[in-house]
Amino acid sequence: MGVRLVAGAYVVKHEETVDQLERVDGGKERVKAPGRRSNERARIGACFGCSKRQDLKHAEDLKSDREVPSIQVSILASVGQIRPADAQGFRVLRCLCFFPVVFLLPRRGLYDLRVRVPSPQFRGTINTDALSCSAGTALFSDGYANGVIGQVNSLLKRIYGTEISTNYTRTLSSTLFAGTIVGMLVFGYLSDKIGRKFGMTLATAIVALFSALCAASSGAHHSVGGLISMLSAMRFFVGIGVGAEYPCGSVAASEQSEEEGISKRAQNRWFALATNSMIDFGFVISSFTPLVLFWIFGENHLRAVWRLSLGLGFFPAVAVFIWRLSMEEPTRFKKDSMKNAKVPYVLIIKRYWRSLLAISFTWFLYDFITYPFSIYSSTIVNTITNNSAAISVVFGWNTVINLFYMPGTLGGALVVDYLGPKHTMITGLLLQAIIGFIMSGLYDKLVEHIAAFAVIYGIFLTFGEVGPGNCLGLLAAKTGPTAVRGQFYGIAAAIGKVGAFAGTWAFPAIIDDFGTKGNSGITGPFWIGSGLAILSACVTFLFIKPLTTDGMAREDAEFRQYLEDHGYDTSQMGLADQASQWSRDSLPEKEPEVDEKVVV
Repeated sequence: MGVRLVAGAYVVKHEETVDQLERVDGGKERVKAPGRRSNERARIGACFGCSKRQDLKHAEDLKSDREVPSIQVSILASVGQIRPADAQGFRVLRCLCFFPVVFLLPRRGLYDLRVRVPSPQFRGTINTDALSCSAGTALFSDGYANGVIGQVNSLLKRIYGTEISTNYTRTLSSTLFAGTIVGMLVFGYLSDKIGRKFGMTLATAIVALFSALCAASSGAHHSVGGLISMLSAMRFFVGIGVGAEYPCGSVAASEQSEEEGISKRAQNRWFALATNSMIDFGFVISSFTPLVLFWIFGENHLRAVWRLSLGLGFFPAVAVFIWRLSMEEPTRFKKDSMKNAKVPYVLIIKRYWRSLLAISFTWFLYDFITYPFSIYSSTIVNTITNNSAAISVVFGWNTVINLFYMPGTLGGALVVDYLGPKHTMITGLLLQAIIGFIMSGLYDKLVEHIAAFAVIYGIFLTFGEVGPGNCLGLLAAKTGPTAVRGQFYGIAAAIGKVGAFAGTWAFPAIIDDFGTKGNSGITGPFWIGSGLAILSACVTFLFIKPLTTDGMAREDAEFRQYLEDHGYDTSQMGLADQASQWSRDSLPEKEPEVDEKVVV
């Protein structure tokens, strides 16, 4: 029996006179051997797995056991009634299977078996993709925390009515943004000076703890005012954890997106899927969860609905926290960070202030539009239905509306590597503006058909995710150098959240001011939002530079040269010792060269 290992594939050749084991680097060609055909078949299953050792034995033909080095795959064969000499075919040691692949081969005669298995490069890609997702998935908590408060506001109004102040809705919504801004700025610095992993794990712990406390909020002597005050305070701390995710989790995801093993044509795609797609998925779940809880508890137990809606944010944060405990720092951070060096802020500002200002301004405009529309979608639906619809109807339409985030972010992720983040963002903004103008102009007709309104409004949100939703984080993360990437990203995102904060206060006032003129109370925000989208597209076109493949590595090299040209000592940059240790521990094992051998 011969075993031919071809760059991630086994070809097992049964011959009567020749037994050989050889390593071939090509791996593309199909090896054929003569054999007699038979209608009878033997079933041979191959299972991809991750066992560290693999022994292939042929009891009669091989005089000694021979280990196939460093192959992380197990093959399980059930050869049935093949010739007695072949009956013992294979023996598997320490097999851990992920999924089976079944082949049908002749029972009699000579044959080849070719089993495709994950190559080291493929395994490295999977590991890197998983790290990218782990770095960004906690942003699901951001989307959930921001989105769920809209439904909670609707529930609190129905439960407590006039017992709460008229401004509590804006206060409750805005405290999260205030905490988020603090988290972005503080953890932006910590992620650069201590590490991405430290920031990510602490952020998820904060989100988990204070999400649970939000659900347990209560006032002294069960006062409504005290309840709102405690809930607002807990939401502020949730915001700190959510804000920390941006300069820690998103930045780590961006650095993982250019690790070795990631396709050059998918670097931006993986980042978008790990970050903005997670935020949007959080928005969708945040609208659907209260609806499901309402179906369970009913109209008479709305207190349970709003408390559980907030408290369920605890579980995804805990799950991600456990996942992140085993993470390592990204390679870019270990190579080019200034953790142990003095940061030359003056030189950095001189080089990057224009890019930072342009990205921050466009992020401000985007969040000013997007977050208020999401939070107050319940208000919009309530207004259209004249406050006469049941809670299930309002929440159901909110869910339908928020579902439009997903095709936007997923579709945008598919095209961003082809158009580039800059041009994808401009395209999305212009399309969003067009839909906004259509909604404003045709409002009188749309208001008569709530389904049509929900669809058009959903498309408006969809194009926002195709463009700035996916691309702003990309531009912020990959424009600055690794040494201050967390702070660069944190400042840009914090200014964006200032826009969200301003929008949550301005949105009700805009509705009220326009409300005296027929249907203008609803159409006014869309006129304003569409105009701001066009302004944002112009700023992006004029002042934001396009990104290139492996752009962070190139930017870091140019940044080092820039510092050296200005007399800065770059020898203290990076974490060389830790980087080498990480390389030994976490990269896929390299298979040693195996010369052609003949087994006798």
